[in-house]
Amino acid sequence: MYDQSENWAETFQILFNEKVAAYKNGIQHVAAMFSKEEEKVFLRTIGATPQEIFDFVEDWCDDGDPTPEMVLAITRIRRDFFLNEQQGHYSKFVRNTDLFPPREASLAGLEWFPRIIEKAKAKLLGELPSDLMYSCGGDRRFLKKVRVNPAEFLQVVREAGDDVDHIIKFVTDRSKS
Repeated sequence: MYDQSENWAETFQILFNEKVAAYKNGIQHVAAMFSKEEEKVFLRTIGATPQEIFDFVEDWCDDGDPTPEMVLAITRIRRDFFLNEQQGHYSKFVRNTDLFPPREASLAGLEWFPRIIEKAKAKLLGELPSDLMYSCGGDRRFLKKVRVNPAEFLQVVREAGDDVDHIIKFVTDRSKS
């Protein structure tokens, strides 16, 4: 049984490492990788889904990024939001992929910026559609360009709430440093 207490981070790291090994051994489909009910239950208790963890595993194995440490940091922020802001209840909504800003949309002169803000908000709320990933290759390229890591950006979006100007200021100040 997967530990759902304060030791969740250690349990998560073990699970992530098991899935990395499975992926490297040819199990490269989310349903096959997460076939055990106790794994799904554990993920659900921390506000995660098999699809999002599969996407992190796939990118780590194929691209070497995001690192397992970064995945844990992102998951920690989502878990805290899920437990404290959402009181452990999943959103009843999944956002429509077509309603996210297009990749080429700009904000403060930065292409991709409106898209990643909306993806971060959806990640926090657990409303990302299964065909979108927070911290995908495009997100990572944008964040590298502005000198912000994915977990840090997610936390800034969380703290900003609806104050997009706060996010813009943080990112533009950081990108100038």
